[in-house]
Amino acid sequence: MNVLILGGGGREHTFCWKLAQSPLCKKIYTAPGNAGTEQLSMNLPLDPMDFKAVKQAVLEYQIQMVVVGPEAPLVAGIHDYFKQDEALHEVFIIGPQKEAATLEGSKEFAKKFMQRHNIPTAQYASFTAETVEEGKAFLEKMNSPYVLKADGLAAGKGVLIIESLSQAQSELESMLVNQKFGTASQTVVIEEFLSGIELSAFILTDGNTGIDFPMAKDYKRIGEGDTGLNTGGMGAISPVPFVTPDFENKIKDRIITPTLEGLKKDNIPFQGFIFIGLIKVGEDPYVIEYNVRMGDPETEVVLPRIASDLMELLVATAEQRLTEYNISVDSEVAATVMAVAGGYPEAYEKGNPITGLEPTEGTLLFHAGTQKKGSETVTNGGRVLSITGKGATMKEALQKAYNRLKSTHFKNINYRKDIGFDL
Repeated sequence: MNVLILGGGGREHTFCWKLAQSPLCKKIYTAPGNAGTEQLSMNLPLDPMDFKAVKQAVLEYQIQMVVVGPEAPLVAGIHDYFKQDEALHEVFIIGPQKEAATLEGSKEFAKKFMQRHNIPTAQYASFTAETVEEGKAFLEKMNSPYVLKADGLAAGKGVLIIESLSQAQSELESMLVNQKFGTASQTVVIEEFLSGIELSAFILTDGNTGIDFPMAKDYKRIGEGDTGLNTGGMGAISPVPFVTPDFENKIKDRIITPTLEGLKKDNIPFQGFIFIGLIKVGEDPYVIEYNVRMGDPETEVVLPRIASDLMELLVATAEQRLTEYNISVDSEVAATVMAVAGGYPEAYEKGNPITGLEPTEGTLLFHAGTQKKGSETVTNGGRVLSITGKGATMKEALQKAYNRLKSTHFKNINYRKDIGFDL
């Protein structure tokens, strides 16, 4: 089977690496891909949001399955586009249709879904430019810190956590009236702040049943000790040490099962990954957000722990045969550390040569923001490389990843030295 992976980051390189191991996978194409995917697949220079260009590639290269990495094409309706096109409707798409993708595309939609199906989450209210004064009054009734979320997709930057009431009110006006996040903040969700430790759960579902993938914990802040600006993710660990069997059962019973049943009750078909951002408050799990694809950098620790043939699971997902499968998970710990360009997540340079990309035992190197320039591999994004170590313990896995990082170089390389410190 010929497969097209849409996207060009560390998540997509990890999918490429895992699918290339399957005897069911004939040829892999990645669009647009990076210098890492180029070693395993044919990179196609097209934009995943250009559905006509995607269609042309699917027909030209006789693609039978499309795996959608990022959320934007799903929220824009790429699955529906394929279903409605006579030449494409039999191509398998891993990723939900537009209505289901709204779970990520709209915070308000997700909150209403959770409310409807009694899924534990923070209390909230939604506001628009017309009701901005009501929003300011609502903030006065809340306790600090104040959580403001742009309703739509804002590239991971649309969530603000603010200590001061006056600043929160000012930011609310900036989001709604001045469109700080463009159309993403036409509606803003104000949420109660939940204090606890975050983690992520992943489910692969065919719309009838779901398979639980390993859980992970990621680190979003740029600086050590979880300080500084939010990023797309600076590292991740799997499994999550504080997830006891009892806590895991609570996640399944209170969140995963009601989510899958809620989708069926609401008649929302879903074939693909559901990534649930969770927070552990005391001994109870709450949902922070839904995502309708795998996470990045979580994919770089989750997929290396899966011993099953991922391609088999994805075909079964598309054919709604997941009940026939169980997942086999490696007991080893996986830990990934993200090497980023100096200045990220703000202004950063591109085009700097990267050295030290040779394989080393006990680690995997996944490219994120890279590209080939002649014989050199150069930086081409804020998050450049993800280095994953595996070991019997978290300490061993992290040691392998950090040792590998010591021999990896590009100008102004930056990475957090404390991934896993809190565990």
